[in-house]
Amino acid sequence: MKILHCKEYGPVDNLVWEEIDIQEPQDNEVQIEIKAAALNFPDFLIVQGLYQFKPELPFAPGNEGAGTVTKIGKNVTKFKEGDRVYFMAPYGAFAEKINISEFSVFPIPEDITFQLAASYQMAYGTSYHALVQRGALSGDDEVLILGASGGVGLAALDIAKAKGARVVVGVSTEEKAQICQNYGADDVVIYGSGPKDKEEAKAFSAELKAKSAKGGYDIIYDPIGDCYAEPAFRAIGWKGKYLVVGFAAGQIPKLPINLTLLKGASVVGVFWGAFTGREFEENQKNISDINEMLGKGQIKPLISKEIPMENAVEAIKLIGSRGVVGKVVLVN
Repeated sequence: MKILHCKEYGPVDNLVWEEIDIQEPQDNEVQIEIKAAALNFPDFLIVQGLYQFKPELPFAPGNEGAGTVTKIGKNVTKFKEGDRVYFMAPYGAFAEKINISEFSVFPIPEDITFQLAASYQMAYGTSYHALVQRGALSGDDEVLILGASGGVGLAALDIAKAKGARVVVGVSTEEKAQICQNYGADDVVIYGSGPKDKEEAKAFSAELKAKSAKGGYDIIYDPIGDCYAEPAFRAIGWKGKYLVVGFAAGQIPKLPINLTLLKGASVVGVFWGAFTGREFEENQKNISDINEMLGKGQIKPLISKEIPMENAVEAIKLIGSRGVVGKVVLVN
């Protein structure tokens, strides 16, 4: 089978497609012929050695995918050959096949495509955990979402509106603003390339605060960091929660810690990958709730592009340039 291998940490262009023999599935494993796999921003980071953990080399990037069970190992009880399934893996989804524990695999409902099944697990899982467990979201809350047109940002908007919150979003372009408004955003701030000096940062913060119906946000969801973080934090409300999701804009920001005192506010870290392992049962409840909302049409994951799996290198570079709206899915 073909697999996209990272053989050394470095530029995305160093990734290579290789033909390898896949082993037979081991005990409690199923072998899946991958039909679709979703791109996430960590794919861009992990192949460069810039993510929170480094897999043993060589490895294939890609965490989430969907396909058909082609073989089963001993003691497998949940699936049979021919089943349509989606999966979450530490890595290895950018390939033609994968062997994976049956406990990381889930059935796909008949009315869900492989592409959709592969597209929403990580983004919606991250955003649900951030808003519900870490942010204690309620329908009375007002939420600010930065980078709102990206995969996790749009998922956060979708979930927050489904839960009844008022949502203001921050995006870089008019096109992205329109997409967020179509997803139910109550108001929008277009920040372009972001504040470049102290005066622009003050103006950005003032604009964010002016868009708040409460004069400050209960929850701020931040997957981008960099120059946006401090101005956004200055727009937080009393006892607000600032959710640190990632740093897609580049730099890890520094925050004057006295701001937390003045606002009675909390800076809350969000690491969904660690949460899924440490609090497995709670994560399963999240997945069930997400799937229920999807089935009822309360959320609607956006797939903006479908790209052949063979073009994965160019697709990873695209997501690294922040040129993606919603989710990009690779297809075999």
